[in-house]
Amino acid sequence: MFKNFLSLTTAFILVLTLFTACGETDIAINYTDEMRDITSMELVAEMGIGYNLGNSLDVCNADRDGDGVIDESSDEVDETLWGNPVVTQELIQFVKDSGFNSIRIPVTWRDHIDENFNIDEDWMDRVQEVVDYAYDLGLYVIINVHHDGGGDPEFGAWIRNASTDYDGVLEKYLAIWQQICDRFEDYGDRLIFESMNEVGFDDLDEWKAYETLNSLNQAFVDLVRASGGNNPERHLLIAGYWTDIADTCSSYFEMPDDPMDRCILSVHYYTPWQFCTTNQQYEWGSDDEIELMESKISQLKSYYVDNGVPVIIGEYGTCLGNDEDSRVLFCKTLVSLCKDAGIATYIWDDGMLLERETLTWQNEDIIKAIRKAGK
Repeated sequence: MFKNFLSLTTAFILVLTLFTACGETDIAINYTDEMRDITSMELVAEMGIGYNLGNSLDVCNADRDGDGVIDESSDEVDETLWGNPVVTQELIQFVKDSGFNSIRIPVTWRDHIDENFNIDEDWMDRVQEVVDYAYDLGLYVIINVHHDGGGDPEFGAWIRNASTDYDGVLEKYLAIWQQICDRFEDYGDRLIFESMNEVGFDDLDEWKAYETLNSLNQAFVDLVRASGGNNPERHLLIAGYWTDIADTCSSYFEMPDDPMDRCILSVHYYTPWQFCTTNQQYEWGSDDEIELMESKISQLKSYYVDNGVPVIIGEYGTCLGNDEDSRVLFCKTLVSLCKDAGIATYIWDDGMLLERETLTWQNEDIIKAIRKAGK
Protein backbone atom coordinates (compact mmCIF):
# COMPACT_ATOMS: atom_id res chain seq x y z
CA MET A 1 0.00 0.00 0.00
CA PHE A 2 2.81 2.44 0.89
CA LYS A 3 4.51 1.74 -2.43
CA ASN A 4 1.25 2.30 -4.30
CA PHE A 5 0.68 5.59 -2.46
CA LEU A 6 4.15 6.79 -3.41
CA SER A 7 3.66 5.70 -7.02
CA LEU A 8 0.38 7.55 -7.35
CA THR A 9 1.81 10.67 -5.69
CA THR A 10 4.84 10.58 -7.98
CA ALA A 11 2.58 10.00 -10.96
CA PHE A 12 0.46 13.04 -10.15
CA ILE A 13 3.54 15.25 -9.83
CA LEU A 14 5.00 13.91 -13.09
CA VAL A 15 1.79 14.48 -15.02
CA LEU A 16 1.39 17.99 -13.58
CA THR A 17 5.00 18.82 -14.46
CA LEU A 18 4.68 17.52 -18.00
CA PHE A 19 1.54 19.46 -18.75
CA THR A 20 2.82 22.63 -17.07
CA ALA A 21 6.13 22.58 -18.93
CA CYS A 22 5.02 21.29 -22.30
CA GLY A 23 1.32 21.93 -22.60
CA GLU A 24 0.84 18.45 -24.04
CA THR A 25 2.63 15.17 -24.55
CA ASP A 26 3.21 13.06 -27.68
CA ILE A 27 1.59 10.00 -26.11
CA ALA A 28 -1.01 9.55 -23.41
CA ILE A 29 0.76 7.61 -20.67
CA ASN A 30 -1.05 5.68 -17.98
CA TYR A 31 0.61 6.59 -14.67
CA THR A 32 -1.66 4.54 -12.42
CA ASP A 33 -1.64 0.95 -11.21
CA GLU A 34 -4.87 0.10 -12.99
CA MET A 35 -5.55 -2.63 -15.53
CA ARG A 36 -7.42 -0.85 -18.28
CA ASP A 37 -10.02 -2.38 -20.55
CA ILE A 38 -7.80 -2.37 -23.64
CA THR A 39 -6.60 -5.09 -25.97
CA SER A 40 -3.00 -6.22 -26.19
CA MET A 41 -2.92 -4.81 -29.72
CA GLU A 42 -3.82 -1.40 -28.29
CA LEU A 43 -1.19 -1.81 -25.59
CA VAL A 44 1.52 -2.59 -28.17
CA ALA A 45 0.56 0.56 -30.08
CA GLU A 46 1.16 2.57 -26.90
CA MET A 47 4.50 0.87 -26.17
CA GLY A 48 6.08 2.52 -29.21
CA ILE A 49 9.87 2.46 -29.32
CA GLY A 50 11.67 0.52 -26.61
CA TYR A 51 15.12 0.08 -25.09
CA ASN A 52 16.79 -3.05 -23.65
CA LEU A 53 18.73 -2.68 -20.39
CA GLY A 54 21.02 -5.52 -21.38
CA ASN A 55 24.00 -6.98 -19.52
CA SER A 56 22.81 -5.62 -16.18
CA LEU A 57 20.18 -7.62 -14.28
CA ASP A 58 20.59 -10.46 -16.78
CA VAL A 59 24.25 -11.14 -15.95
CA CYS A 60 25.23 -14.58 -14.71
CA ASN A 61 28.17 -16.92 -14.26
CA ALA A 62 28.62 -18.06 -17.85
CA ASP A 63 30.78 -19.25 -20.71
CA ARG A 64 30.16 -16.12 -22.77
CA ASP A 65 32.92 -16.70 -25.33
CA GLY A 66 31.84 -20.29 -25.97
CA ASP A 67 35.20 -21.92 -25.34
CA GLY A 68 33.82 -24.49 -22.90
CA VAL A 69 35.07 -22.73 -19.77
CA ILE A 70 33.13 -20.38 -17.50
CA ASP A 71 35.02 -17.14 -18.10
CA GLU A 72 33.01 -14.76 -15.95
CA SER A 73 32.12 -15.93 -12.50
CA SER A 74 31.61 -14.67 -8.99
CA ASP A 75 30.51 -16.16 -5.70
CA GLU A 76 28.02 -13.31 -5.43
CA VAL A 77 26.68 -12.27 -8.82
CA ASP A 78 25.52 -8.67 -9.08
CA GLU A 79 24.60 -6.44 -12.01
CA THR A 80 28.21 -5.25 -12.53
CA LEU A 81 29.68 -8.69 -13.34
CA TRP A 82 29.79 -8.06 -17.10
CA GLY A 83 31.31 -4.59 -16.84
CA ASN A 84 28.35 -2.22 -16.61
CA PRO A 85 27.87 0.16 -13.68
CA VAL A 86 25.04 -0.13 -11.16
CA VAL A 87 21.74 0.93 -12.74
CA THR A 88 20.48 4.28 -11.45
CA GLN A 89 17.26 6.27 -11.59
CA GLU A 90 19.18 8.87 -13.61
CA LEU A 91 20.03 6.29 -16.27
CA ILE A 92 16.38 5.33 -16.73
CA GLN A 93 15.37 9.00 -16.76
CA PHE A 94 17.93 9.59 -19.53
CA VAL A 95 16.46 6.73 -21.57
CA LYS A 96 13.00 8.24 -21.22
CA ASP A 97 14.21 11.75 -22.01
CA SER A 98 15.80 10.33 -25.17
CA GLY A 99 12.32 9.48 -26.46
CA PHE A 100 11.76 5.86 -25.45
CA ASN A 101 8.29 4.89 -24.22
CA SER A 102 9.23 1.40 -23.05
CA ILE A 103 12.04 -0.52 -21.46
CA ARG A 104 12.75 -4.24 -21.41
CA ILE A 105 14.65 -5.29 -18.30
CA PRO A 106 16.07 -8.78 -18.89
CA VAL A 107 16.53 -10.65 -15.59
CA THR A 108 18.51 -13.82 -14.95
CA TRP A 109 17.57 -15.68 -11.79
CA ARG A 110 19.74 -18.80 -11.87
CA ASP A 111 22.54 -17.49 -9.60
CA HIS A 112 20.00 -16.27 -7.03
CA ILE A 113 17.98 -19.43 -6.37
CA ASP A 114 18.48 -21.99 -3.60
CA GLU A 115 17.98 -25.76 -3.85
CA ASN A 116 14.26 -25.29 -3.10
CA PHE A 117 13.92 -22.73 -5.92
CA ASN A 118 13.54 -19.82 -3.50
CA ILE A 119 14.75 -16.52 -4.99
CA ASP A 120 17.18 -14.57 -2.85
CA GLU A 121 15.28 -11.71 -1.22
CA ASP A 122 18.00 -9.13 -1.87
CA TRP A 123 18.00 -9.98 -5.58
CA MET A 124 14.22 -9.78 -5.81
CA ASP A 125 14.31 -6.42 -4.00
CA ARG A 126 16.90 -5.10 -6.44
CA VAL A 127 14.89 -6.24 -9.45
CA GLN A 128 11.85 -4.46 -8.04
CA GLU A 129 13.89 -1.33 -7.36
CA VAL A 130 15.03 -1.11 -10.99
CA VAL A 131 11.53 -1.89 -12.24
CA ASP A 132 10.25 0.97 -10.08
CA TYR A 133 12.80 3.36 -11.57
CA ALA A 134 11.09 2.90 -14.93
CA TYR A 135 7.53 2.19 -13.84
CA ASP A 136 7.30 5.31 -11.68
CA LEU A 137 8.40 7.39 -14.68
CA GLY A 138 5.43 6.14 -16.68
CA LEU A 139 7.40 3.80 -18.93
CA TYR A 140 6.09 0.43 -20.07
CA VAL A 141 8.29 -2.24 -18.46
CA ILE A 142 8.98 -5.83 -19.53
CA ILE A 143 10.64 -8.32 -17.17
CA ASN A 144 11.45 -11.91 -18.02
CA VAL A 145 13.40 -15.08 -17.27
CA HIS A 146 16.45 -14.43 -19.44
CA HIS A 147 19.70 -16.45 -19.41
CA ASP A 148 17.94 -19.17 -17.46
CA GLY A 149 16.77 -20.08 -20.95
CA GLY A 150 19.07 -18.66 -23.60
CA GLY A 151 22.56 -20.17 -23.72
CA ASP A 152 24.25 -23.49 -23.09
CA PRO A 153 22.49 -25.78 -20.58
CA GLU A 154 25.88 -27.16 -19.49
CA PHE A 155 26.67 -23.71 -18.12
CA GLY A 156 23.40 -22.82 -16.42
CA ALA A 157 20.70 -22.36 -19.07
CA TRP A 158 18.50 -24.83 -17.24
CA ILE A 159 15.21 -24.28 -19.11
CA ARG A 160 16.69 -26.04 -22.12
CA ASN A 161 17.00 -29.20 -20.02
CA ALA A 162 13.24 -29.58 -20.50
CA SER A 163 14.09 -31.75 -23.49
CA THR A 164 15.39 -34.43 -21.08
CA ASP A 165 13.70 -33.55 -17.77
CA TYR A 166 10.48 -31.73 -18.56
CA ASP A 167 8.82 -32.30 -15.18
CA GLY A 168 11.85 -31.15 -13.21
CA VAL A 169 12.28 -28.02 -15.31
CA LEU A 170 8.57 -27.25 -15.15
CA GLU A 171 8.59 -27.44 -11.35
CA LYS A 172 11.49 -25.00 -11.11
CA TYR A 173 10.09 -22.72 -13.83
CA LEU A 174 6.69 -22.41 -12.16
CA ALA A 175 8.24 -21.89 -8.71
CA ILE A 176 10.24 -18.94 -10.00
CA TRP A 177 7.35 -17.38 -11.88
CA GLN A 178 5.07 -17.80 -8.86
CA GLN A 179 7.44 -15.68 -6.79
CA ILE A 180 7.68 -13.04 -9.53
CA CYS A 181 3.89 -12.98 -9.80
CA ASP A 182 3.51 -12.55 -6.06
CA ARG A 183 6.00 -9.70 -5.86
CA PHE A 184 4.58 -7.70 -8.78
CA GLU A 185 0.87 -8.57 -8.58
CA ASP A 186 -0.29 -5.04 -7.77
CA TYR A 187 1.41 -3.33 -10.72
CA GLY A 188 -0.83 -2.08 -13.51
CA ASP A 189 -0.84 -2.85 -17.20
CA ARG A 190 2.42 -1.00 -17.90
CA LEU A 191 4.24 -4.01 -16.42
CA ILE A 192 4.40 -6.97 -18.79
CA PHE A 193 5.72 -10.44 -17.99
CA GLU A 194 7.73 -12.27 -20.71
CA SER A 195 7.81 -16.05 -20.50
CA MET A 196 11.49 -16.65 -21.39
CA ASN A 197 14.25 -15.69 -23.83
CA GLU A 198 15.61 -17.42 -26.95
CA VAL A 199 14.71 -21.00 -26.13
CA GLY A 200 14.50 -23.95 -28.49
CA PHE A 201 14.97 -27.70 -28.23
CA ASP A 202 16.79 -28.75 -31.37
CA ASP A 203 17.99 -31.97 -29.73
CA LEU A 204 14.41 -33.26 -30.13
CA ASP A 205 12.37 -34.17 -33.18
CA GLU A 206 10.90 -31.01 -34.68
CA TRP A 207 7.30 -31.59 -33.58
CA LYS A 208 8.42 -32.53 -30.05
CA ALA A 209 10.72 -29.51 -29.82
CA TYR A 210 7.88 -27.14 -30.58
CA GLU A 211 5.49 -29.04 -28.34
CA THR A 212 7.93 -28.64 -25.43
CA LEU A 213 8.16 -24.86 -25.89
CA ASN A 214 4.41 -24.57 -26.45
CA SER A 215 3.75 -26.47 -23.21
CA LEU A 216 6.07 -24.28 -21.17
CA ASN A 217 4.50 -21.13 -22.59
CA GLN A 218 1.04 -22.49 -21.77
CA ALA A 219 2.08 -23.35 -18.22
CA PHE A 220 3.38 -19.79 -17.83
CA VAL A 221 0.05 -18.29 -18.90
CA ASP A 222 -1.95 -20.67 -16.71
CA LEU A 223 0.13 -19.84 -13.64
CA VAL A 224 -0.05 -16.06 -14.12
CA ARG A 225 -3.81 -16.18 -14.67
CA ALA A 226 -4.25 -18.21 -11.45
CA SER A 227 -2.13 -15.84 -9.36
CA GLY A 228 -3.27 -12.80 -7.40
CA GLY A 229 -3.69 -9.05 -7.75
CA ASN A 230 -3.79 -7.74 -11.32
CA ASN A 231 -2.13 -10.83 -12.79
CA PRO A 232 -5.34 -12.50 -14.03
CA GLU A 233 -5.65 -9.55 -16.44
CA ARG A 234 -1.98 -8.81 -17.10
CA HIS A 235 -0.71 -8.58 -20.67
CA LEU A 236 1.83 -11.35 -21.30
CA LEU A 237 4.69 -11.69 -23.74
CA ILE A 238 5.20 -15.12 -25.30
CA ALA A 239 8.62 -16.10 -26.62
CA GLY A 240 8.63 -17.58 -30.11
CA TYR A 241 10.74 -20.59 -31.05
CA TRP A 242 14.31 -19.34 -30.53
CA THR A 243 12.50 -15.96 -30.91
CA ASP A 244 13.35 -16.42 -34.59
CA ILE A 245 10.87 -15.05 -37.13
CA ALA A 246 11.06 -17.92 -39.62
CA ASP A 247 11.00 -20.60 -36.91
CA THR A 248 8.06 -18.91 -35.20
CA CYS A 249 6.03 -18.43 -38.38
CA SER A 250 5.47 -22.19 -38.33
CA SER A 251 2.41 -24.35 -37.92
CA TYR A 252 4.26 -26.15 -35.13
CA PHE A 253 4.38 -23.03 -32.98
CA GLU A 254 1.21 -22.23 -31.05
CA MET A 255 0.28 -19.19 -29.03
CA PRO A 256 -1.10 -20.26 -25.63
CA ASP A 257 -4.79 -20.47 -24.89
CA ASP A 258 -5.59 -17.45 -22.77
CA PRO A 259 -9.05 -16.71 -21.31
CA MET A 260 -8.17 -13.00 -21.28
CA ASP A 261 -6.83 -12.97 -24.86
CA ARG A 262 -3.94 -10.79 -23.70
CA CYS A 263 -0.89 -12.54 -25.14
CA ILE A 264 1.72 -10.82 -27.31
CA LEU A 265 4.30 -12.62 -29.45
CA SER A 266 7.99 -11.79 -28.98
CA VAL A 267 10.62 -12.39 -31.66
CA HIS A 268 14.09 -10.94 -32.25
CA TYR A 269 15.72 -9.45 -35.34
CA TYR A 270 19.45 -10.00 -35.90
CA THR A 271 19.59 -10.52 -39.69
CA PRO A 272 22.22 -10.66 -41.06
CA TRP A 273 23.96 -12.07 -38.00
CA GLN A 274 27.38 -11.06 -39.33
CA PHE A 275 26.39 -7.37 -39.38
CA CYS A 276 24.19 -7.28 -36.28
CA THR A 277 26.41 -9.16 -33.84
CA THR A 278 29.92 -9.44 -35.36
CA ASN A 279 32.38 -7.38 -37.40
CA GLN A 280 32.36 -9.88 -40.27
CA GLN A 281 30.12 -7.60 -42.39
CA TYR A 282 31.06 -3.94 -42.31
CA GLU A 283 28.23 -2.37 -44.35
CA TRP A 284 24.48 -2.97 -44.73
CA GLY A 285 21.83 -1.52 -46.98
CA SER A 286 21.86 -3.17 -50.40
CA ASP A 287 18.56 -3.61 -52.23
CA ASP A 288 18.62 -7.33 -51.47
CA GLU A 289 19.23 -6.73 -47.76
CA ILE A 290 16.43 -4.21 -47.47
CA GLU A 291 14.07 -6.50 -49.39
CA LEU A 292 14.91 -9.35 -47.02
CA MET A 293 14.05 -7.16 -44.02
CA GLU A 294 10.82 -6.10 -45.70
CA SER A 295 9.89 -9.71 -46.39
CA LYS A 296 10.52 -10.81 -42.79
CA ILE A 297 8.42 -8.02 -41.29
CA SER A 298 5.73 -8.66 -43.89
CA GLN A 299 5.76 -12.34 -42.93
CA LEU A 300 5.26 -11.42 -39.26
CA LYS A 301 2.43 -9.08 -40.12
CA SER A 302 0.55 -11.50 -42.36
CA TYR A 303 1.09 -14.54 -40.11
CA TYR A 304 0.31 -12.89 -36.79
CA VAL A 305 -0.73 -9.22 -36.71
CA ASP A 306 -3.31 -9.55 -39.49
CA ASN A 307 -4.77 -12.51 -37.61
CA GLY A 308 -5.18 -10.57 -34.38
CA VAL A 309 -1.95 -11.56 -32.61
CA PRO A 310 0.08 -8.52 -31.50
CA VAL A 311 3.86 -8.68 -31.95
CA ILE A 312 6.96 -6.98 -30.64
CA ILE A 313 10.56 -7.20 -31.79
CA GLY A 314 11.95 -7.75 -28.31
CA GLU A 315 15.55 -7.33 -29.47
CA TYR A 316 17.33 -5.93 -32.50
CA GLY A 317 20.62 -4.15 -32.96
CA THR A 318 23.87 -3.69 -34.84
CA CYS A 319 27.46 -4.36 -33.90
CA LEU A 320 29.66 -1.47 -32.81
CA GLY A 321 32.63 -1.19 -35.16
CA ASN A 322 30.65 -1.65 -38.34
CA ASP A 323 29.90 1.29 -40.67
CA GLU A 324 28.00 3.90 -38.66
CA ASP A 325 25.82 5.10 -41.57
CA SER A 326 24.81 1.49 -42.19
CA ARG A 327 23.94 1.03 -38.52
CA VAL A 328 21.70 4.12 -38.63
CA LEU A 329 20.02 2.93 -41.83
CA PHE A 330 19.44 -0.56 -40.43
CA CYS A 331 17.73 0.73 -37.27
CA LYS A 332 15.75 3.40 -39.12
CA THR A 333 14.49 0.93 -41.74
CA LEU A 334 13.52 -1.77 -39.24
CA VAL A 335 11.68 0.58 -36.88
CA SER A 336 9.85 2.24 -39.78
CA LEU A 337 8.73 -1.10 -41.26
CA CYS A 338 7.59 -2.32 -37.84
CA LYS A 339 5.76 0.92 -37.10
CA ASP A 340 3.79 0.52 -40.34
CA ALA A 341 3.05 -3.12 -39.44
CA GLY A 342 1.85 -2.29 -35.91
CA ILE A 343 4.86 -3.94 -34.25
CA ALA A 344 6.72 -2.37 -31.31
CA THR A 345 10.53 -2.49 -31.31
CA TYR A 346 13.17 -2.74 -28.55
CA ILE A 347 16.80 -2.00 -29.42
CA TRP A 348 19.34 -4.19 -27.63
CA ASP A 349 22.05 -2.46 -25.63
CA ASP A 350 24.79 -4.30 -23.75
CA GLY A 351 26.34 -1.04 -22.56
CA MET A 352 28.00 -0.14 -25.87
CA LEU A 353 25.11 1.90 -27.26
CA LEU A 354 24.45 3.96 -24.13
CA GLU A 355 27.65 4.89 -22.31
CA ARG A 356 26.15 4.44 -18.88
CA GLU A 357 28.81 6.20 -16.83
CA THR A 358 28.50 9.46 -18.77
CA LEU A 359 24.88 9.04 -19.97
CA THR A 360 25.73 9.72 -23.59
CA TRP A 361 24.76 7.77 -26.71
CA GLN A 362 27.60 6.20 -28.67
CA ASN A 363 25.84 7.35 -31.86
CA GLU A 364 23.14 9.97 -31.35
CA ASP A 365 22.11 9.59 -35.01
CA ILE A 366 20.88 6.05 -34.28
CA ILE A 367 18.63 7.35 -31.52
CA LYS A 368 17.37 10.24 -33.67
CA ALA A 369 16.59 7.80 -36.50
CA ILE A 370 14.69 5.48 -34.17
CA ARG A 371 12.65 8.36 -32.75
CA LYS A 372 11.79 9.67 -36.20
CA ALA A 373 10.91 6.25 -37.61
CA GLY A 374 8.76 5.41 -34.57
CA LYS A 375 6.51 8.46 -34.79
